[in-house]
Amino acid sequence: MTTLTTFPVQSGEVSAPAASDGEKKGRLYSLDALRGFDMFWIMGGGSIFHALDKATGSPFWAAVAVQLEHPDWNGFHFYDLIFPLFLFMAGVSTPYSVGRELEKGKSRNKLLLRVIKRGLVLVLLGIIYNNGLQLQPISQIRFGSVLGRIGLAYMFANIIYLYTKERAQMIWFAGILIVYWLLLKFTAAPGFAPGDLTMEGNFASYIDRCLMPGKLYLGIHDPEGLASTFPAISTAMLGILTGNLLKNSSLAPVKKVGVMALTGVIFLILAQLWNLDFPINKNLWTSSFVLQVGGISLLLLALFYYVIDIAGYKKWAFFFRVIGMNSILIYISGHFIDFGYTNNAFFKWLGQLVGEPFGAVALSISFVFIKWLFLYFMYQKKVFLKV
Repeated sequence: MTTLTTFPVQSGEVSAPAASDGEKKGRLYSLDALRGFDMFWIMGGGSIFHALDKATGSPFWAAVAVQLEHPDWNGFHFYDLIFPLFLFMAGVSTPYSVGRELEKGKSRNKLLLRVIKRGLVLVLLGIIYNNGLQLQPISQIRFGSVLGRIGLAYMFANIIYLYTKERAQMIWFAGILIVYWLLLKFTAAPGFAPGDLTMEGNFASYIDRCLMPGKLYLGIHDPEGLASTFPAISTAMLGILTGNLLKNSSLAPVKKVGVMALTGVIFLILAQLWNLDFPINKNLWTSSFVLQVGGISLLLLALFYYVIDIAGYKKWAFFFRVIGMNSILIYISGHFIDFGYTNNAFFKWLGQLVGEPFGAVALSISFVFIKWLFLYFMYQKKVFLKV
């Protein structure tokens, strides 16, 4: 079940830069902060920059606003990073959660059941998020979801983690990407040439049309479909491998940053090369897309880890940590709390005071502020939504 859990938030939970034991046992402040940075864009951060674009008509803000939208099909915008970055961080957490339970002597079979339960609960939450609680004909239900993909990819990646060593985990990571590439390269929907990667012709969307119950998001394609969840397992696996590095490696913290940064750069180069044959495409979660978002995720975590956990600059990140500690809650809360009504009740005057064209910008900022205050209240009460 999904529960609201209370537990203390103390500095002792956070790994100290020079204490490897702390990293092995503790909670990374940088990981919570990066998760909060990621969710900031989901909880309304993007709307601020869209409002700035409309208010100013500036080419600069227009370019920023474009990056906060998904491309129609092939290509990459910053907004494409948000979902896989969250999945990557879920993987990074695995050695600190499941790995710690293994160290305590808990059996793999018991942990397997817990991992499966968490994965299926996220799938169920995703269905509820998409369709609400009202009973509907199966044909009208959309089963694919962001939470569902996180749940399934998390579940299978954690099963691999439970029953394999690190070298085998690396093989799984690379093997999934290669198999998925070959599958889409040498197959296609009926009536299309092998390797067709259009929305109508690609084999992954065809599998979803044949096997997924209910309705697909775009009729003939679902960006959170069943087939494209397969390479998402590699995104979670990359997070697990990164978590292994941070928690279990004997390298000095600064060298861990170097490994993450160098690997991130290599992945970005490989992504551009693979893009020539297998386009970067979030809709299909292509192998080149996994390397692209994996490289950026590694670079971001390296930056946050260095600044926060090594250099010790934490105060600036508190805003994001409050968000990151309750990321699932803020994602689903909009279905149960009318933050827009609350924002208008408290800050409608602000938009009127500022006036056009920047009144909408002010209200976008206050909207995020209202959500953050809600999360801060939960943080102060030490109440966190856990799956």
